[in-house]
Amino acid sequence: MKFSEQWLREWVSPQLATQALADQITMAGLEVDALEPVAAAFDGVVVAEVLEKIQHPDADKLSVCRVNDGSGELVQVVCGAPNVAVGQKVPFARVGGVLPGDFKIRKAKLRGQESRGMICSASELGLEEEASPGILELPESAPVGEDFRDWLGLNDHTIEVDLTPNRGDCLSLKGMAREVGVLNRLPVVRPAIPPVAETHDDTFPVRVEDAEHCPRYIGRLIKGVDVTAATPLWMVERLRRSGIRSIDPVVDVTNYVMLELGQPLHAFDRANLQGAVVVRLARAGERLVLLDGKEITLDDATLVIADERGPLAIAGVMGGEHSGVSAETRDIFLESAFFAPLAVAGQARGYGLHTDASHRFERGVDADLAREAAERATALLLQITGGEPGPLVEVASHEHLPAERRVRLRAARLEQALGKVLPAEEVTDILQRLGMVVDGDAQGWSVVAPSWRFDIAIEEDLIEEVARIHGYNRLPVRRPQARLALRPDHEGRTPLGRLRRQMVARGYYEAVTYSFVAPELQRILLPEAVSPVLANPISSDLSVMRASLFPGLVRALEHNLNRQQTRVRLFETGLIFRGELDDLQQLPMLGALACGSREPEGWAANREAVDFYDLKGDLESLIAMGGDPDAWRFEPAEHSALHPGQCARILHRGEEAGWIGTLHPAVRAQLGLKVDAVLFEVRLDALTHGRVPAFTPLSRFPEVRRDLAFLVDEELPMQVLLDTIRGQAGAWLTESRLFDVYQGKGVPEGRKSVALGLTWQHPSRTLNDEEINQLVDAIITESRQHLGAELRG
Repeated sequence: MKFSEQWLREWVSPQLATQALADQITMAGLEVDALEPVAAAFDGVVVAEVLEKIQHPDADKLSVCRVNDGSGELVQVVCGAPNVAVGQKVPFARVGGVLPGDFKIRKAKLRGQESRGMICSASELGLEEEASPGILELPESAPVGEDFRDWLGLNDHTIEVDLTPNRGDCLSLKGMAREVGVLNRLPVVRPAIPPVAETHDDTFPVRVEDAEHCPRYIGRLIKGVDVTAATPLWMVERLRRSGIRSIDPVVDVTNYVMLELGQPLHAFDRANLQGAVVVRLARAGERLVLLDGKEITLDDATLVIADERGPLAIAGVMGGEHSGVSAETRDIFLESAFFAPLAVAGQARGYGLHTDASHRFERGVDADLAREAAERATALLLQITGGEPGPLVEVASHEHLPAERRVRLRAARLEQALGKVLPAEEVTDILQRLGMVVDGDAQGWSVVAPSWRFDIAIEEDLIEEVARIHGYNRLPVRRPQARLALRPDHEGRTPLGRLRRQMVARGYYEAVTYSFVAPELQRILLPEAVSPVLANPISSDLSVMRASLFPGLVRALEHNLNRQQTRVRLFETGLIFRGELDDLQQLPMLGALACGSREPEGWAANREAVDFYDLKGDLESLIAMGGDPDAWRFEPAEHSALHPGQCARILHRGEEAGWIGTLHPAVRAQLGLKVDAVLFEVRLDALTHGRVPAFTPLSRFPEVRRDLAFLVDEELPMQVLLDTIRGQAGAWLTESRLFDVYQGKGVPEGRKSVALGLTWQHPSRTLNDEEINQLVDAIITESRQHLGAELRG
């Protein structure tokens, strides 16, 4: 919203400098985006009158003029403008004057003729961006000799305010003046808008078929207008300073009233209307050529203004080219209506449009303003274009007009929110100056919001109004009070941040995916999974809550592979959802996925692909952070998304905590993935809850190590063998390490050789060979009897 400071001060003029006024408006919640002068700097320009004009003797396109600039003598000037004429009032730059761009006016001779000054165009004075076709013609009332800058009020500023969507009431000079008046406790002097006397009884029929979206429609037939009349300079200037270009007097008047009062208007050429004006929803497939020449196809959700032949305009957005005012127009039908915000919201954007009218109607226009705006526009049109006004025709549906909004404001709630007690008289005064009807009592106030304040609906809205008018800078500043006792840091828990940093340190990137996934993807990976289905998903391919982190990670893998990323390392933390809504489990999980080469590309790196054991090592590094690796086990199992021979169930203290494995080849084929991927997910609470570290003194006595090589079935899990050995090794076994696995020459088919290093150490004495041999014998015997293991020679 742009407006002229001088125009605002005609309505209300506080004793504030320009910058102070802008700061006050900003502090009231209406942020000033820009404060700019309305014209470039120039001086030495006065109002002059052209008294003589003759053709330049040596140039066809130049004229020699004599002008009266109020100095007491006529001044000769050579002018090249085609529209200069005797009797014109013009802006004249005297010798010594300076125009925008630091252009200094000097005496000169043009083709032998003396020129002492310059008759100026609007662009030469910085009033237009594009080059003007001729000099700027001033009205006859312009006083000769007066400083042009002072006469036109160019020592002015344009104030641009960035309004939030809820403050549509300030999208007009009337609304801004009302705010400034309230802030400064000043009366607002608004122009008188008496009803225009009718000079004929002719009307044009109006029919509203959609009263819900158009509760009020007012029209007036004005005959005999002169569209070729010139828009007054004062109106052109006010429009320019508000960012609107002058077009013709009818359009200029409707734009002016919209800026002044906030009510968008539209004028139709009566000669192009047939039958009646009808406000209705468009019929699918109807077409309309807009004023900007763009042809659109309307859908059946668009509110239109039509006649018996078809659509004339998109209601509240833009008129049509066919019914618009042109130079041949003699009779106009003036429209002033109230359209419900929901009827206009989104319509402009849907057709690739954004207009001043739609900007206002989307945010809400005062439902009681249409008649006043029609009277104001009529009076201005009669003043500029002449014409004969008819009676106003109004079609209104009072049941669909905005209802009275009564809101309760409690004194105790206001004090709590503001942190101070405001006198009841001040609160009442603020609300009344904002146009509200206020009834006070001992507990608070009952407030009726004015018709122009669509945003006043709940108690918090009234608190905001009181706070901003009272002044945010006058509210008390208090430091927050809180108990800041140190929270205990449980040593047995690993913070999530440490787990994340560990994954990053091992070359992974954190992924953040949606908590809802495509049902088809989840069905491929987890055909037995049950999770809630969204009633109103953001899209059809994100309609079920995820039962695992696998679908999101796989989708992220596809995204990266499609962008030529051949080495992918991703991890994610988040909730998964299992079961129906009435018995829903929400489990925090940590998942990871890896594919591509084991090491980043480099001259010393090999090209081996990442495998199950690489990912298992990454997971075990997380497990080790909890300080209780013995609580975890990996056992062979089958999972619908994982390769049957490369899959393990993860157990924590005997309970299932997650899965790890290679993506199932069949699943990979269904998803169209051409590379292997390994992935895991594990319960986050199992990872974060570990064991409190405890000190164990170092033994001063020597270690004893024995290396044993067993021949076992190749299908035997190593965990089973390790559990058997530890069960027989006694309390002094300090380490059991697998250091070799061999299959080949010398090893029977279907068997494998596994070599382990076992280390014992006693805390208080030296172990002898007899004790160690007994333990080794027990290990060999137990392994042979229960596992079929043979000691390899």
